[in-house]
Amino acid sequence: MSDNTGGADEARSKDSKEPEDSKALGDTANAGATTGDSPASPAPAAPAVSVAQAVPAAPAAPAGSAPTGPSRPPVGAGPADAAAWQAWQAHQQQQRQWPGAHAPSPSPTPSWVTRVRPAETAPIATATLLAAAATGLAAALLLGDGMGPGLLLAVVPAVVAAYVAARTARRTARPWTLVWAIGCLALLAVPALRDSAWPSTLAILSAVLLGALALHGSRTWPGVLLSPLGFFDSAVSGLAWALVGLRSRGGVSKDRWLPVAKAAAVAVALLLVFGALFASADAAFADLLGDLMPDVSTENGPIRFLLFLLGTLIALAAARTAAAPLRWDRIKVAPGKPRSRVEWALPLIVLNLLFAGFNAVQLAVLFGGYDKVLESTGLSYAEYARQGFWQLLWATLFTLVVIALALRWAPRSGTGDRRFVRIVLGVLCALTLVVVAAALRRMDLYVDAYGLTRLRVSVAAMELWLGLVIVLIMAAGVFGARWLPRAVAGSAAAVVLAFGLLSPDGMVAERNVARYEADKKIDLAYFQSLSADAAPALDRLPEPQRSCALRGINDEMSRAGDVPWYAMSLGEYRARQILRERPVTASYEVCSRLGTFGSRLEY
Repeated sequence: MSDNTGGADEARSKDSKEPEDSKALGDTANAGATTGDSPASPAPAAPAVSVAQAVPAAPAAPAGSAPTGPSRPPVGAGPADAAAWQAWQAHQQQQRQWPGAHAPSPSPTPSWVTRVRPAETAPIATATLLAAAATGLAAALLLGDGMGPGLLLAVVPAVVAAYVAARTARRTARPWTLVWAIGCLALLAVPALRDSAWPSTLAILSAVLLGALALHGSRTWPGVLLSPLGFFDSAVSGLAWALVGLRSRGGVSKDRWLPVAKAAAVAVALLLVFGALFASADAAFADLLGDLMPDVSTENGPIRFLLFLLGTLIALAAARTAAAPLRWDRIKVAPGKPRSRVEWALPLIVLNLLFAGFNAVQLAVLFGGYDKVLESTGLSYAEYARQGFWQLLWATLFTLVVIALALRWAPRSGTGDRRFVRIVLGVLCALTLVVVAAALRRMDLYVDAYGLTRLRVSVAAMELWLGLVIVLIMAAGVFGARWLPRAVAGSAAAVVLAFGLLSPDGMVAERNVARYEADKKIDLAYFQSLSADAAPALDRLPEPQRSCALRGINDEMSRAGDVPWYAMSLGEYRARQILRERPVTASYEVCSRLGTFGSRLEY
């Protein structure tokens, strides 16, 4: 929940100062904790005797040695051991400030595996266990029939589990944490809105990235890139953490859990009795109740059991990460050996000249018209547009690689070198933006000639995002690059969110229907692969083209049968309404003559 360097930090001398960006969110609660210590609650001002009461008396330490103290409590100890865990933390603080402690001998630099090691966690809270179990139950009931709104509803208890675990560990949220958390939930709403699988899949993967950033608090390039891997470690340690917490609760008296169990049993009984009475009294209420209740059958019991285990494990991994994340930001990437100005700048200046020449030709073509170019090259209008886009896309990607390598080996002996690097790379970025604009113009020409497809809209969106990344790099050269890793990750998630909300399948159908209305050209075969998101646009076609275009969507929904509300997206709901009001009427023979079932090659 807080930034990655939060909680326990490496032991450091009193004279050293840590930059603000490397402070933990929980450092105010656990200042000076050694690596591996979990953040503890801030100790209030108290006389020295209170410390002696909290920490058992230790035998007299020999001169020049560190004092002894209470033994370290087991990881994940239960509520009964919470006091011992806090006492051990207080003793560790006292041990570090022991006036007669012998200074430790210099040790070799720890490996990155040691540096990223997470802190020790506080005992798992009961609310965290309940929220994890609720996540597993929601996953089993709501995800067995598909995604839709059920995915977002199943994730909410996992968010609660992570929040409770972070609060127990004395970690607090910062603005970036809230941004990542809100973005994660917004991305998980895409499957509830869109029926198409590919934008939903991108949204789920992006939500995992933002969730990892929210839990780890990463801000550097290693942290941003490696944070999602922390879930694999937390899945193992989180399960062990929960098992230890459950074992510690084995001796809990009945006075604590029996009233809760009785109240839950009475509530379930009341719901069943009065729900059955109201359902038998009113058919409309019975239908509503039947639609709201998940359909649980024995034949898909194994799948739902696996979903329960998976949902619980994911919730525990999120909670364990929130309590004690891996410190990916402690991985330091050493800069490369700086080169001289001539050795570094000569290849880049030559590349800038090449870019400038290409961009000059593009501007000449733009203002001079395409006829002269097509006449001299012997290419057709569509071939010219198709030929250039992919090459320009790769040129944009390679330019980002060149910029990254140039920054690694850039001269940096003084202010003059830094200014020189900004000028050379700034010119390269500006010229690359012109290449991005040329690539998008080529794609627009190609779409005018052959129509819009999923692949074309996807790569156009990627080209737009690459252009945005170049703009962010230029801004980082002016205002500093500390925020750049998070800005790039946030821009990627924002593009994916916009991509899902704009409904790419709907855009494809809308553009092709408009093209048919203009020149009567249409590819009915391609529409058979579109999702239900395309139904509102395809419904505008005249018959029999309308029925033939909707035939694939209609067949897919017929095979799916009735779908519960929690597994049905908004796009599918609208398509079902359209097909219910205006069913498909064209026969197979009519659609076959129109080319509905023909094969099609995009490129």
